[in-house]
Amino acid sequence: MDFKEELKAYADVVNNELSKYAIKTECPEQILNESMTYSLLAGGKRLRPILIMASYNLFKDNTEYVYKFAVAMEMIHTFSLIHDDLPAIDNDDYRRGNLTNHKKFNEATAILAGDGLLNRAYHILIEDIASTVDPEEKERKITALYEVSYSVDRMLAGEYVDTEYEGKQISSEYLEYMHENKTGAIIKASVKIGAILAGASQEDIEKLGDYAEKIGLAFQIRDDILSEVGNQALLGKPVGNDRERGKCTYVTKYGLSKAEEMLENITNEAVDILNNYNKNNEFLIELAKYISTRNK
Repeated sequence: MDFKEELKAYADVVNNELSKYAIKTECPEQILNESMTYSLLAGGKRLRPILIMASYNLFKDNTEYVYKFAVAMEMIHTFSLIHDDLPAIDNDDYRRGNLTNHKKFNEATAILAGDGLLNRAYHILIEDIASTVDPEEKERKITALYEVSYSVDRMLAGEYVDTEYEGKQISSEYLEYMHENKTGAIIKASVKIGAILAGASQEDIEKLGDYAEKIGLAFQIRDDILSEVGNQALLGKPVGNDRERGKCTYVTKYGLSKAEEMLENITNEAVDILNNYNKNNEFLIELAKYISTRNK
């Protein structure tokens, strides 16, 4: 199976698992449930759950073991997107080519939909941990849950810096801090979680964490480049809106050419970390390259 086929196979698994959590029961909060499902099943790269599964597969093959963590992390990511699009933050009308949640429903429903997905993610993980009998497995899952919780804390910190300094010039240190938290924290946690659940050594977990930091930064730099010169039809959202809002990005800070150079360097560093790692490293190496060249 080549990289694109494997990427699609992973994404298909994620989409199938996510569909199991769509609540269709008639109830007073039925519209809220529809709102949560609308954003959760709206498509997307499914990068974070794929990273959990691919990292786990470096060490073990029974991928279904990590499905609940994969589902939960995608719910958390979707929560962040719903809230990021709100009028008080980015005020975006489109996401993945569809109306954003607050435009499809309304602002109050969108806020509660994001809250609901975050809470549902924790419910799924706590239920999974509670049903685990083996003490070592339970301990690994608790450690993985800590990584989930810590990454959400860091994501919110990065989001705050992004909103607080909109329209202002910020230092290189603050720009990197903002994105290593807002974008990078959940990506890093996803990679580490897969390794933790597989029972990897601390050395392996740290090495994969370093790789994840690199691809997290690469993801954001590429995002900034696409926001400036991307294809709006492919992106499913307006191009140039970061500049219009006065957001400090890698492109507005360093220029397009320098941002592209930084992207190439950070991607090469990520690949170098995994080169000669073990026989199952090829997918994660190709994923780093994909992140740096994607067009949406």
